[in-house]
Amino acid sequence: MSDYYFSIYCLKAYSLKACSLLLNNRTNMKNLILFDDNSWAELLPLTYTRPVAEIRTGILTIREKWEKMTGTMCSWFTQDYLQEKFRLITGSDNILINGSVIPDEHLVAEVMKLVNGEALVREDCLIAAAMDESMVEDFRNKDNCEFKNITYPIPFLKLNNLWEIFCLNGELIKADFKMIIHGRVSQPVSKTVNVINPGNIFIEEGARLEFVTLNAENGPVYIGKNAEIMEGSLIRGPFALCENAVVKMGAKIYGPTTIGPYSKAGGEINNCVLFSYSNKAHDGFLGNSVIGEWCNLGADSNNSNLKNNYAEVKLWSHSKERFMSTGLQFCGLIMGDHSKCGINTMLNTGTVVGVFVNLFGSGFPRNFIPSFSWGGPNSGYTTYNKTAAFYVAKTVMERRDLIFDETEKKILNAVFDMTISHRNMEPANPL
Repeated sequence: MSDYYFSIYCLKAYSLKACSLLLNNRTNMKNLILFDDNSWAELLPLTYTRPVAEIRTGILTIREKWEKMTGTMCSWFTQDYLQEKFRLITGSDNILINGSVIPDEHLVAEVMKLVNGEALVREDCLIAAAMDESMVEDFRNKDNCEFKNITYPIPFLKLNNLWEIFCLNGELIKADFKMIIHGRVSQPVSKTVNVINPGNIFIEEGARLEFVTLNAENGPVYIGKNAEIMEGSLIRGPFALCENAVVKMGAKIYGPTTIGPYSKAGGEINNCVLFSYSNKAHDGFLGNSVIGEWCNLGADSNNSNLKNNYAEVKLWSHSKERFMSTGLQFCGLIMGDHSKCGINTMLNTGTVVGVFVNLFGSGFPRNFIPSFSWGGPNSGYTTYNKTAAFYVAKTVMERRDLIFDETEKKILNAVFDMTISHRNMEPANPL
């Protein structure tokens, strides 16, 4: 891509500041590209609508961690139907980095040392590879790419399974917290706030909280820019409330939990990750769960995160099309983007809900609900009409001053087509 067209792309996709950074990176630094490996399929339904690097665990997404630790903007090498939204930008000197790998200081240093033709590997995992622009095309077309392999000797964190998003959340909140607050001073805590271990609490500019309890004894508490915690809330760390997110009155939140940007949280929450623009704003329990973007859990909805017989939880695998063991005793709900459930919805242990599901009615739904499903345990399930689904998406995004554009529509049309077979089958009982 020429610098002229690259500049035009930047103006469309990034702020002017980010555009300047990207252009500087192309001329003076390595160009970083985050690629999807086989974990993309294992992380469905969350990855139907995003590259793996856009998953949030801890305070930041994986991409944001790499960008903050390298000081370099990243682009994406992902599935073809996602590539229009998540653009691939190449340069003369590129480092392709596995988007499921969580960076740490030592790993980042070794990745940034790579020169063209070198790859950093550990066992059967390609961590990163340095290449010129022509090799990127070979990599993209799955042609043979010859690299000099450098073995990385130290274990590192990598997202391979859905449940790891909440299982790793505590450790990653602590790591992100340390990185974000380094050399910075927190906004003062109001005298009305009951604080335990104040040195482990950081409040960004514009955050609002009065008459709440923050317990940072077991892990840090991070309150993002312009976020709000309403009165009467009880919060234990590790906890992250991201930019413009809200905790509703009287909420009880146990760490490690992350509430993503512009999301709302209420009721009782334990060890969960909510992505951006999703709401669990009312009473009801949510535990050991991951909720995608643009989701809404109706008032008094509850999920089970522990089986009555204390047995290991099994979870639906989209890649293998069957229930797989998690090795966990505690595992709740995984919900893809744009899915919603009505009031008083009851969700079994280890339930996987796809993209654009509208779930309602009494009784327990089955443990796997395919994308674009409409209904519940009493009424049964039909296909969610795409026109109606897209109207809802357009409406909820406009409420946040965002546009449901043709690019979004193309992605969701692709997801609809990819999941047709799931809507025509009854999955086996996970027990």
